[in-house]
Formats: sequence, structure tokens, C-alpha cells
Amino acid sequence: MSASLGLFRLQQIDSQLDRVKTRLSAIQKTLEDNKELKSAQERFKQAEAQNRESALTLKNLAAEVEALRVKIEQSNASLYGGAIKNPKELQDLEKEIVSLKKRQGELEERELEALADAEEREAQAQSAQSELNSVRARLENEHQDLSVERNGLLEQSERFAQERKAALAPVSADTLFAYDELRKQKRGVAVAQVEDDACAACGSAINAALQQNARAQKLTYCPSCGRILFAN
Repeated sequence: MSASLGLFRLQQIDSQLDRVKTRLSAIQKTLEDNKELKSAQERFKQAEAQNRESALTLKNLAAEVEALRVKIEQSNASLYGGAIKNPKELQDLEKEIVSLKKRQGELEERELEALADAEEREAQAQSAQSELNSVRARLENEHQDLSVERNGLLEQSERFAQERKAALAPVSADTLFAYDELRKQKRGVAVAQVEDDACAACGSAINAALQQNARAQKLTYCPSCGRILFAN
């Protein structure tokens, strides 16, 4: 077996391993990344807090309107009950009732506005809750699918590791060192096949002499990109 053939086989295995490792890394990052879920949870938390606040405002206004209504009834009862005889006191009571009714009108307007706001806030909270449930369900499904894919990739990785071990057997230490160094420099691709009289990695033309050398035992490098050449 020529040195370039052994390295070409090793390169094919390493390229497959690189793809598997890249995908495994992406899957792990996705599984650990819960930004979308946290964002949905935060939106729901804020919407729910605003909903509770608007509901409390409405409740307090309703209680205030009710208390004012009772007070007006009591004042009317005092005004027309006959217990108060003093004209000045009756006049003051009439003025107080007018003021209370004015205040009642203002509060009822605010209560209507608070009711509309409370209904809107409740709808927003329900929408945020629905969105949160949807995001959680979708991520659970996606993560389940990704976990299945990850298990399959781990099996592939183990198989490729065994194949790599077998491919390393005929490769000398010096040759392997040169290969590993090129892998670091050339983004993982140290060996390029000669296709149509050209380097498949960079496209540069490879003459007949270099191709013949690439078929022999000694390592031959592309004059342009510096990768190890493999030729059939």
C-alpha cells in the first residue's frame, strides 16, 4: 500500500469523524441552550404580574365605589329621615351628598377603565401562558429527537474510531506527524485526491510526474496548497 493511499483512507475516516463531532457539539449546545424557554417564561412572568396588578387595582376601585355608595345611602337616609332639624346641617349634608356623588362618578369611570385594562392584561397573560406551553412542548419534542440522533452519532463515532485504529496500523510515525500537522493547518483536510489532473482541494493542475509520485511510496505534496496528494 502506498503512503498516500493509507493517509487518504485515514483522511476519509477523520473527515467523517469531524462531521460527527461537529454535529454532536451542535446537538449538545442546543440541548443545553434554554434561552428560548427562559425568554418565554420571563414574558409569562411579566404578563402574569401585570395581570395580578390590574386585577388588584380593579378590586380596590370596586371596593371604594361600593363603600361610597353605602355612604351616599346613609347620607340620604339622614337627610330625609327627619332626625336632622337644623337647616345649616341639612344644607351641609346636601352639599356633602353632591360631592360624594361627583366622587362616585369619577370612581366609576376609573373602574370602567380598570375593568378594560384588567381584561386586556388577562388576555395577555393567557396568550403568554399559551406561548410558554407551546415552546415547552416543542422543545421537549425537539430534544427527544436530538437525543435519539445523538445516540446514533455516538455509535457512528465509536465505529469510526475502530476503523481509524485499523487505518493507522500501516502508517509510520513520521508520516502520521506530517499528516496531523497538515490537518491543523488545512482545516482538517490534509490529503487531497487528484481528479481530472488537478488537486481536488484547491483546483491547481497536477503534472504527470507528481501524479506518478503520488501513486508511489513517498509522500507528494500539491505545489499550490501544500496538501498531500493521492492519485489512483
